[in-house]
Amino acid sequence: MPLPKNNLLFGFEPKLTEEQRTYVDSIFDKQLTIVNAKSGTGKTTLAVACAKIIGKPLIYTFSPVEEGSLGFTPGTVEEKESKYIQPLLDALIEIREDPRFAIKSEKNPDIINEGAWITAKSHTFVRGTNIKDSTLIIYVSQNFTRGELKKLLTRVHDTTNVIVIGHYKQIDLKDPKKSGFVPYIEHFRDEPYANILELTKNFRGRLAQHADELNW
Repeated sequence: MPLPKNNLLFGFEPKLTEEQRTYVDSIFDKQLTIVNAKSGTGKTTLAVACAKIIGKPLIYTFSPVEEGSLGFTPGTVEEKESKYIQPLLDALIEIREDPRFAIKSEKNPDIINEGAWITAKSHTFVRGTNIKDSTLIIYVSQNFTRGELKKLLTRVHDTTNVIVIGHYKQIDLKDPKKSGFVPYIEHFRDEPYANILELTKNFRGRLAQHADELNW
């Protein structure tokens, strides 16, 4: 089923472009949605909004490019990874959710985690678990290698909705050829349970849109 009728999607539904509506409907219709989208297209906010409506626990995971040194930085896992979840925080604010109570925390878990529905961790700490009865958002997936994406996706049960977010022109890996994003787009393109989509309009404005059009 697509987005349920009469659901305003936290106020976004009346303003959705045709591309965005296809994206939202895919999240509800298909187990796997892969979106190749520029910055500022609303891909993360809409994914988080849909996850909230779906009602399953949300796992938000990402690939820190400097993963090799992440384990040596001071602090808890939560403190090490805090800078990578800003897009998630922004999305929660857009749907009027307080991130302090929506995201599970290692600090005062008995108090803060009551009602929390989001686990936000890098793939380093997620890929060894069974991922079932959840919604999984793989953020900046263009920075995952083929092997990293495989290790993560092979943990997914059929009871989990997966949203893979990335853009093939924003790869931060030292060797962009190692990115698994485009290979996995082609790998899943013809699967009946998957959709491959693009979002092209940058809603941040003309400056951001024009900057994104520069070719390397």
